[in-house]
Amino acid sequence: MDLVLLRIVFIFVFAAAGYFLQPFGLNGWVSALSGGATAALVIFFELRVRALSLKRLIGAITGSLLGIIGAFFFSLVLHNSLPRGHAQSLLEISVLLLMTYTGLVVGASKGDLLNLAALGDLFGNERIARRSVKLLDTSSIIDGRIADMAETGFLEGVLVVPEFVLRELQMVADSSDSSRRQRGRRGLDVLQRMQANTLITIQIVEDDYPKIREVDLKLIELAKNLEARIITNDFNLNKVAHLHQVSVLNINDLANALKPVVLPGEKMNILVLKEGKEYNQGVGYLDDGTMVVVDHARRMIGRTIDIVVTSVLQTASGKMIFGRIEEVARPEPIRTVEMSNS
Repeated sequence: MDLVLLRIVFIFVFAAAGYFLQPFGLNGWVSALSGGATAALVIFFELRVRALSLKRLIGAITGSLLGIIGAFFFSLVLHNSLPRGHAQSLLEISVLLLMTYTGLVVGASKGDLLNLAALGDLFGNERIARRSVKLLDTSSIIDGRIADMAETGFLEGVLVVPEFVLRELQMVADSSDSSRRQRGRRGLDVLQRMQANTLITIQIVEDDYPKIREVDLKLIELAKNLEARIITNDFNLNKVAHLHQVSVLNINDLANALKPVVLPGEKMNILVLKEGKEYNQGVGYLDDGTMVVVDHARRMIGRTIDIVVTSVLQTASGKMIFGRIEEVARPEPIRTVEMSNS
């Protein structure tokens, strides 16, 4: 908010200076309007530069300097080959603007090819800081597990929440559908809970891309500019981000990786909750939500039983464990053989 007020004051000062100074003999109000427009262009340029990575910024500065140097030598040729006059001045200014603009654009686009590691530790802190930035999407906030992860201390760096993600979250919270409204409000509560956590840093950024409508594509573009990773549990966003070569931290993948490894032949204790799809099956769940299907356990619904794992099936939606009721071995009866006297 302070930065917004500072920009407003900046525009007002430029407009006031134009009104009172009236450069080029312009009318007061025209000068004021021109000054305000100039200040707005400066602020727009500042916003674009602030979103650039250090590599692109160095590339843009280097390219523009090379363009200015090239324009200087080109102007020497024009100065000696053309007669002096307005045409010569116009050509020199045009060449200067053209080569500076070309160098700026080309240098910025090729800046990602720079290897800042070759310069030693001079830019090491900036590179490490950018790599530690993580963007939160709407699905990860609504899911709620991100807050539990943050409280454990496993998350490091800065967690960034873009303004367009907050707007989408607010739209979900204001939805007419009670289920969506509840999920949106839970997401807002999760953000408040994370902001109160002293172990992490939550930063809300105003960067937006008006030409891009989809929130997921905006998030990917922001991740590219910040060289950040996206935290999500959205399957489609995960795939699209990989296509754009943006690193993704998927909460569901992490949850699946932390599930205990179960091998056939192992024994476990399970509460049978309901009937299975197949005949005479019972179904229970582990603490992490893994489904356990037990053969011949329909009569055991509501009871805790010991089972033996027979197989483990990994599906796209998760892991399923199949087992059977552990049978207690009973001692065989002692057989007696009568000896007859011959």
